[in-house]
Amino acid sequence: MNCLVPATPPPSPPASYTSHSTSYDYNGRLDEIRKTEYPQLSISQETNQSEQQTVFLDHAGSTLCAASHIRAFSHELLTHIPANPHSRHLQSQWTQRKIDHARDRLLEFLGTSAQQYAVVFTANATAAIRLAAELTPVSSNGVFCYTRESHTSVVGLRNLVARQDVNVKPIEFTDIEQLTLPQNTKGTSLLAYPAQCNFSGERFPLDVAGTIAKQYAGSKHMPWWVLVDAAAYAASSPLQLNQYKVGPDFVALSMYKIFGAPTGLGALLIRRSSVPFLRSKGYFGGGTVAGLAFDQQWQVYRHAIESRLEDGTVNFQDIISLHHALDAHKKNYQFMSHVTAHTWVITQYAVQKMRMLCHINGQPVCEIYGHTGKDFGPTISFNIKDPHARYVGYVEVERLAVMAGISLRSGRFCNPGAAQKWLGLSAQDLVKQASLGFVCGDDNDLLDGRPVGALRVSFGAMTSIHDIDMFIAFLNRQFCNHRLSTSSAISKPVSLPSGKAALQSSQTCSVEVEKVVVYPIKSCHGWTVPSDTLWPITQYGLKFDRSFVIMRENSSIPMQQKNYPDMALIRPRIDAETQLLILEAPGHMPLHVSLRPADLLLEQIEPQICSSRVEAVRLRSSKISSWLSAVLSVACYLACEPRLLLESKPQANSTKSLKSFANEAQLLLVTSESAGQVDQWISRDNGKQGVSIGPMQYRPNIIVKSAGAQHIRPFEELQWKSLFIDNCKFNVAGPCQRCQMISIDQDSAKRLKEPYATLARHMRVDGKVVFGIYLNIVCSSTPSIRSGNIIKIK
Repeated sequence: MNCLVPATPPPSPPASYTSHSTSYDYNGRLDEIRKTEYPQLSISQETNQSEQQTVFLDHAGSTLCAASHIRAFSHELLTHIPANPHSRHLQSQWTQRKIDHARDRLLEFLGTSAQQYAVVFTANATAAIRLAAELTPVSSNGVFCYTRESHTSVVGLRNLVARQDVNVKPIEFTDIEQLTLPQNTKGTSLLAYPAQCNFSGERFPLDVAGTIAKQYAGSKHMPWWVLVDAAAYAASSPLQLNQYKVGPDFVALSMYKIFGAPTGLGALLIRRSSVPFLRSKGYFGGGTVAGLAFDQQWQVYRHAIESRLEDGTVNFQDIISLHHALDAHKKNYQFMSHVTAHTWVITQYAVQKMRMLCHINGQPVCEIYGHTGKDFGPTISFNIKDPHARYVGYVEVERLAVMAGISLRSGRFCNPGAAQKWLGLSAQDLVKQASLGFVCGDDNDLLDGRPVGALRVSFGAMTSIHDIDMFIAFLNRQFCNHRLSTSSAISKPVSLPSGKAALQSSQTCSVEVEKVVVYPIKSCHGWTVPSDTLWPITQYGLKFDRSFVIMRENSSIPMQQKNYPDMALIRPRIDAETQLLILEAPGHMPLHVSLRPADLLLEQIEPQICSSRVEAVRLRSSKISSWLSAVLSVACYLACEPRLLLESKPQANSTKSLKSFANEAQLLLVTSESAGQVDQWISRDNGKQGVSIGPMQYRPNIIVKSAGAQHIRPFEELQWKSLFIDNCKFNVAGPCQRCQMISIDQDSAKRLKEPYATLARHMRVDGKVVFGIYLNIVCSSTPSIRSGNIIKIK
């Protein structure tokens, strides 16, 4: 069985990838195409420090729509009246003709015709895949098989067919040959596989159905039905279905994957010769029946398979848009084979450059999954490693990429089988991760030093060599370490004292509290306690610290500044005498919120902090909600934990640390010396003098500094185990892992590159960017703190 031969061989490579042969950029037209058709790529992203253009490398997620497509579609909407095709007036008839013509044009684009395939329009590729399974006449003694590289939308069919008591069998692609032999086949079965894996880019031949059919010559329809998920493949390669004597029974497609728009349109191609054997419909909707009785179980379906299966009114405006998408694609690229040639060279160039990236000790920077000789499409999944061959968290890589204007993707890409294969994950590993609170799409990227997902760059028709060069330059700048640490736990180019030397250094220095900062509302601006004020310490941390959260309506997750930067503009101030929280924001009158629980009208809710459910109550106040909603331009409200507003002394020798709405620990401490070191790095790395970001950018609760002639060393705090502040003991809970939130200017709410970008190059612990240390209160005889308190390091 010849299942491993690619259906569409890649073109021969040019003599040199870097020669930019005109054969691979549409005869030298790429720059003009990008300029005229994709102006969104030239729009600068503004930061306080620089302007940068977008490097879009997430075409497997969705490619870009052409300007001529959007303009022509808009013009047609304004000069015609698209109408429901189920009516019979002139506008409806015009719309129906556009729909019929769109089917023919799409089939021509895919290298087939209405004699071979029917086009059934769906909402997306997922809907097409589900419809295919519903139509397949799988028998109870048959089986549903899907290959390892299948998208989640295909894997999800197992629950659908299980209701029909059909066996489910996940397989490797190489199992197909033996599995489909007549002697191994019982009943009618469904085989589903992707033409291209959206995790690794590995491609699989389109002629599997024809190869299987040879073993069942003479049958009206072979016992194996074949569904090909072509959503990823068709974005950069021609299907050319007319070249197969027996093609797949079903082919699922997504229009925005190919053209960028329309986004609400998919298609299921159904082989005409398979139509008579389809399973009878269950549900029917408007437009699919030719006759119907209200009070008798009688209906007659329409004869045309397209009308019979498209329940309700099709998305006729998006189908009209499809015409202009086809026009723009033809004008810009002429043939899909040209896109294939172009993206093949782009992919080979990127793989070559990524493999050339090495640390100074020769360790490779990128661990690439696949692209080792087989046929691969324009998708590359990978992870980053440091000079000690330890993985760098992919979430942090993505954050840095965003700051550099590079759009890529992280996670498992809705492809569980390929992720398990390339990342070495078992089903038990996935169950364990879920039990630990790991959720797809969250910030958890490493477990026991191993990645639970990956990074992915994917290329489209308009991707340029310059895009790849920008991406490689980003990787080189951020992750190619040229100075190596001898520490097994800390990777940074700054020498730290360790063991007794660290303790002696701290104990011989005089260290004092410089500032005490309270954040009454999580993710909003901090309030610095007046230097002459003793501030109470409760069993939860500093009194009133993170006692409130802002919640979006109909959401269980508190709003965070990294997603809503304007939260930095909300400046709280505490009036201890009147027990009021005073909120101020530019352009808004101050808002007073009582800090006495008895004054508040409360309603129980259950928010989620860092994947953990916590108790909280909503403040039922239209005045407060309206003020916050106006400042943040989103419907939201204030919530709190009333116990956090009460006086409560820390329990002596308590083994359990109670938290407010803080993420990881009760308090965060940073040193002015460490902040100053980061400022020096920024100045040196960027050729700027006098950079002064300062410690407040890191949102600490306690800022400490050297008080005598002998200074503590930068990042020495990472070696501390415990400390005393005026007889109040604190245990160090570990370093604080940082995210891009520290690069939001706390005065202007603008997103910056620094200090996160520089910190990521210089300060990592176990692959994570860190700054500052977490503290938990152990016990206290004098539960208060103020500026000027002397710190004793243990």
